[in-house]
Amino acid sequence: MKRKLKSMVTTLFVSALLPVLVILITIKVASYRSTPITVDIKYKADHISSVDHSQFKILQQDFNMPQEVTSACLSCHTGRDEEVMATAHWKWEREEEIPGRGMVSVGKKNLLNNFCTGANGNNGSCMRCHIGLGWKDKSFNFSDNKNIDCLVCHDQTDTYFKQKGEGGMPATHETANSHYQVPDYPYVAQNVGLPKKNNCGICHFYGGGGNNVKHGDLEEALLSCSKEVDVHMTMDGPDMACIDCHTTERHNIKGKLYSVSSANHNRIDCDQCHTATPHNDKLLDQHFEKIACQTCHIPEYAKANATKLYWDWSSAGQLDEDSKGYSEDDADGNHNYLSIKGNFVWDDHVKPEYYWFNGTADHFLTTDTITDIPVKINTLFGSYKDSTAKIWPVKVHRGKQIYDTKYNTLISLKLWAKTEGEGAFWKDFDWDKASKLGMEYNDRPFSGEYDFIPSEVYWPINHMVSPKEQTLECTDCHSKKSRLANLTDFYLPGRDYSKKVDYAGNSLILITLIMIALHFIGRITSTLKSK
Repeated sequence: MKRKLKSMVTTLFVSALLPVLVILITIKVASYRSTPITVDIKYKADHISSVDHSQFKILQQDFNMPQEVTSACLSCHTGRDEEVMATAHWKWEREEEIPGRGMVSVGKKNLLNNFCTGANGNNGSCMRCHIGLGWKDKSFNFSDNKNIDCLVCHDQTDTYFKQKGEGGMPATHETANSHYQVPDYPYVAQNVGLPKKNNCGICHFYGGGGNNVKHGDLEEALLSCSKEVDVHMTMDGPDMACIDCHTTERHNIKGKLYSVSSANHNRIDCDQCHTATPHNDKLLDQHFEKIACQTCHIPEYAKANATKLYWDWSSAGQLDEDSKGYSEDDADGNHNYLSIKGNFVWDDHVKPEYYWFNGTADHFLTTDTITDIPVKINTLFGSYKDSTAKIWPVKVHRGKQIYDTKYNTLISLKLWAKTEGEGAFWKDFDWDKASKLGMEYNDRPFSGEYDFIPSEVYWPINHMVSPKEQTLECTDCHSKKSRLANLTDFYLPGRDYSKKVDYAGNSLILITLIMIALHFIGRITSTLKSK
């Protein structure tokens, strides 16, 4: 009798604890930081060049201009010019299909933004980041292969730089100054190789007028960072170069920047190295179906230096008592105010915002009229019901920029000129002239009436991957203080309250307890009857 009662009590105890144990095991598994699968990858650093360019006689001559170096390069590297001139890095535009619009030409050549508003018309300054030579105005010849700048991507000496204000040209004997000397062309040409981080970073780190202004996750700190800043580029680890992930074929560099791109192809995915099941943990790997790797593995960006989060153009143009422009900086040297640009808000160690993203995007085109406030400079497509969409970490840059109040369009500004009196805002501080000339250069109508309007642009975060010990915990999302609070098109356990779900769960618990009690009563009754 005692043995049977002890057996029944044990059964009851185990049955009651079983649901609790299941829950605890689930939580334990979900929070467990598994050991990733190791992948054997050949890095750019492992590449050994089979060619010594210093031995080529054609590169030992005295070059006067970079175009002469390009001609020398192409005398051996035949056909490479055609490859380069077919890329978006050269054209600054590409034909892409935008859902709801069809095939549209998009790129830096013709899109607007809420940083410096647009490149076209500000060629002297903006085209410094073009891979060509001398794109100063509309006369630039895109079909002339001598205008390709081979050295800007392949220089290994860190001595070749493009001059400010010269449309992508390096310093010449006429333009050289204390900051930019005429390059030693034979020395640079004889020391070329696969692009390093410096080669890519000279444009991608400093876009928008300074270090880390635009991206938030791409900046000069990545040249020599710790693993806490980025586990891939850390000097204490693989010290990966950009082209280790941004693999290149026929000069087409893999990867997408969705401030100027729209289509879901030629992208980089983490699983091209790490596979779709990198955790050796089924539960964690299932998250990959709806969550981008970056969401958990990049819990914050701008880890070393601040990034710009807000730009208010409406306050630009204020002058000091001598009628000159001025600046006000914060303790870290970031501009809080510039007469030529307005007010800014900066921050570091920023927590991303989160959006559904399926790899396609829309853009506010120069032909579009404003229908919503804030104006969305670009729109990332995706939703929970979209089978191809995932939750993605995003930097959102907000601001106020100038627009035509009559035509209801964003204005392309003329910002840059070498001297005063040419109508550029950065020299003359005249909104009307800068708007008129900028719109004329872009063949767009301007009514003469303007004001300022809020706008937003979305930058998916991909760099500054944290060590696995610093990735997100389950409770960062599955709790009342969830990072995903703005994504309301699906039910997230731990974050959301649903009467139906709660009733169903409570009912199951109640039914379970009732069944346990009935089972217990049945066993006692059966035992007493047998007695």
